[in-house]
Amino acid sequence: MAHKKENNNNNGDDHTQKRDESGDELPLMSLNHISRVCKSVNDSVEFYTKALGFVLIERPKALDFDGAWLFNYGIGIHLVQSKDEDKLPNNHELDPMDNHISFQCEDMEALERKLKERGIKCMKRTVGGKEDGEIDQLFFNDPDGFMIEICNCENVKLKPMGSIGRLKLPLDKHNPPVELDSNAAKAS
Repeated sequence: MAHKKENNNNNGDDHTQKRDESGDELPLMSLNHISRVCKSVNDSVEFYTKALGFVLIERPKALDFDGAWLFNYGIGIHLVQSKDEDKLPNNHELDPMDNHISFQCEDMEALERKLKERGIKCMKRTVGGKEDGEIDQLFFNDPDGFMIEICNCENVKLKPMGSIGRLKLPLDKHNPPVELDSNAAKAS
């Protein structure tokens, strides 16, 4: 029997039911994992553990294909040995406007030093401004060419464009700041 976990994150607001467009409550909680196909599971495990601090964890024995599971920071990364290298990125250019995953970082300078020590080529930039908040970003590729961003995106408040009551923020996890102005609250 599944246990239903109640989220009392309503900030005293009675219309914070988490509902989709049809009015049904959605049971989603958070991002569980991302999956990456790789040329070499061992090379990717080394990269994600040594460069980004992920921890190798046991995979279910029922999985009968080569791969690895990593976990840290409340995020899982599932690595799967590629059977077809055509599925891997063939362009290793760093373009912030291309597909990537992003990790929130408390100390951008420390992470940048670690990447440089490991010989990982990265692109650094700052976007935004004093009015909206500045975001520092580092972009680099994993061993298979999948782009990764490291940022301090917490510097920018999320401003819901619709019902604030539809946001579901886990109380036991780190969240970006959310602007709860009177207009957003009235729209919910």
